[in-house]
Amino acid sequence: MTGHDESTRPLALITGGSSGIGAALAHTFAVAGYDLVLLARHRDRLEQIAAQVEESGAAVEIVCADLSTPEGLATAARRAAQGDLRVLISNAGTSGYLPLHELTDNDLDRLWRLNATAPLTLAHAALPSLLNRGQGGIVTVASLLAFSAGLTESSVPLPHRTLYAAAKSATVAFTRTLASELAGTGVTATVVCPGRIATSWSGGSYHGQPGVMSAPDVATATIQALDRGETICVPGLSDPAPLDRLVTVEHTLLSDGNRSSLAPRYRPATS
Repeated sequence: MTGHDESTRPLALITGGSSGIGAALAHTFAVAGYDLVLLARHRDRLEQIAAQVEESGAAVEIVCADLSTPEGLATAARRAAQGDLRVLISNAGTSGYLPLHELTDNDLDRLWRLNATAPLTLAHAALPSLLNRGQGGIVTVASLLAFSAGLTESSVPLPHRTLYAAAKSATVAFTRTLASELAGTGVTATVVCPGRIATSWSGGSYHGQPGVMSAPDVATATIQALDRGETICVPGLSDPAPLDRLVTVEHTLLSDGNRSSLAPRYRPATS
């Protein structure tokens, strides 16, 4: 792969960069003038994507690591901490769509590490150099299912998602809180929450269905949100007003619920 010249092109590390949204992000960021570090499990797929995006003039480094393992996550963290990144994009993830009681102990550990622990660990590794430079961005890819905890299958068709929704909800909360923590530093944090996407991640089951977005469109929304400094990016949401209402509801819960006296509805009934 060609070398990276930090003086002319910023560098973006993309996890899960060998397929789906990750591959689309690689193409989008390469065209936008970034050099890339692409990280995934399969070298052959990484090399294929690297060869494609290098046609856009990008230098590409590939890193083979499985973020669902302690060793793979440690490898990725070491690369993120090298000090040359301008943007970190934690995109790697997998569903684990099963009822919680059907997951094995190994599944539970592996899926949580990949979907929830990895974005936090990699951000922690990359942040010192970003803050020292005073510019850059942390991007995490979550899911609209992060906001589905109160929904039932009777109201909308949904997969078994207890672990996945919990992990993605954690990623949303982490990224939003980090964005506030980073205010004024020149470093931003953005969480991308797509809905159904036409990628191999879903086994191709969404292809051709209504309400299914393409991976390149998610990538386009991601780089636009990053450039604008948005904290929450929902690629299919035309009117961002619901995001404002979300903040209002959170404020109400914290202010009205933080009282010294027990709410009347929880007081024991008196005869």
